[in-house]
Amino acid sequence: MKIKKILVSQPKPTSEKSPYFDIAQKYGVEVVFRPFIKVEGLSSKEFRQQKISLSEFTAVIFTARTAIDHFFEMCESLRVTIPETMKYFCTTEAIALYLQKYTVYRKRKIFFGTTGKLDDLIPSLNKHCKEKFLLPVSDVSNGEYPMLDKSKITYTKAVMYRTVSNDFAPDEPFDYDMLIFFSPAGIQSLLKNFPNFEQGDIRIGCFGPTTAKAVINAGLRLDIEAPRPEAPSMTSALDLYLKEQTKTAKK
Repeated sequence: MKIKKILVSQPKPTSEKSPYFDIAQKYGVEVVFRPFIKVEGLSSKEFRQQKISLSEFTAVIFTARTAIDHFFEMCESLRVTIPETMKYFCTTEAIALYLQKYTVYRKRKIFFGTTGKLDDLIPSLNKHCKEKFLLPVSDVSNGEYPMLDKSKITYTKAVMYRTVSNDFAPDEPFDYDMLIFFSPAGIQSLLKNFPNFEQGDIRIGCFGPTTAKAVINAGLRLDIEAPRPEAPSMTSALDLYLKEQTKTAKK
């Protein structure tokens, strides 16, 4: 079956230079960006149940821009004034720059790593070890941060947002030839929206081993997987698959 319409379970790229647009043009396919999951913040009432006082903290560790949004939204909801002396530690420069949406960017109070891993922040955290750190996380966080514990960093995890299914409307079409997933939660959402889902000729692609495992555990067929040596990204894996399909069709 020729692939004509692909659902990518991510938000639409903000840049027109995305490889997905190149693939759509190259192979004459329609690529639709439609997340199966979405993030929503906890209510102030739900947050209070954790018995965490935001005003007690002198520094915040951010691992995602989503965490930044929900931290500042929660502070506003609880009417907590964030002091000018608050320090921010981010796992990447991109996340650090996102702070400009909420606060004046000053290098003396904003620190970031280069690898995207918390481990990379340890030297900076140790230099400011007297700070009391807050770590905003989602409800699906694995809850373990061995490097922080090993370095005896004083920190408190605070669940501020949750991942939920982004349900399909009753009249929303589901006429895709391929579905691409990036998390196990996306697979769960698929089965929640379509309890009687039958894969048939629909191809399924995914990024990451945990997502691949979720596909298999759900009894579905995995047709495209990334990363792998010849396809380090989801777009490169998709390109290789469509190229092979085109060759087969011409024979």
